[in-house]
Amino acid sequence: MSQNAGYQISLDIQGRLCVVIGGDDEASEKVSRLLEGGAKVIVISPTLNTTLKKLAASAKIIHRGRHFRSTDTQDAFLVLNTLREDLDLSKSLYELAKAEKFLVWSIDQAERSNFMMPAVVERGALRVAISTSGAAPALASTLRQNYETIFDEEFVQFLDWLGKIRESLHENEPNELRRREQLRAAVEGFSLTGTLVYPASWKEQKEQSDS
Repeated sequence: MSQNAGYQISLDIQGRLCVVIGGDDEASEKVSRLLEGGAKVIVISPTLNTTLKKLAASAKIIHRGRHFRSTDTQDAFLVLNTLREDLDLSKSLYELAKAEKFLVWSIDQAERSNFMMPAVVERGALRVAISTSGAAPALASTLRQNYETIFDEEFVQFLDWLGKIRESLHENEPNELRRREQLRAAVEGFSLTGTLVYPASWKEQKEQSDS
């Protein structure tokens, strides 16, 4: 099966207008990530879940309590569509994105999106994006959950410590080579180890294929 692996990047959305279509838990999760990145967020949905209602009430997001209109993408940098069932909407969004040159993602519809949304591990300042190129989204989600148990609170403290070392070196060490050497020394000895455990269904299939 041929899969589009894409080209993994991290977008700077600080101060940019981002539109989220939908008001359920899926939309809420996307909105939280956008706000964390400093985006200006508009949510378009007749109804909102509790989390989004609180964000709208505190003016952290703009809520348009109706269905999507084509004019809602004016000046938008990014549009996230979390409505699975409305195929006509995702199709029209994709055509609109091509005409107006904005980024669009429709949930579970890679063919009507111009970028992919990886599963993201978040621990302190750490961000690990996990993608199976569309081959197995459920596996990507499982991998994210596993990584979240590996990167514990001590790791967050360790990462904060490294950040403070970097800031101090930039302030007090003018020599770039010595800065790099000291930063490498600070992470020397750190490693990530693990064991892969496969499901019984895969083991049975592999045994059949090998026999």
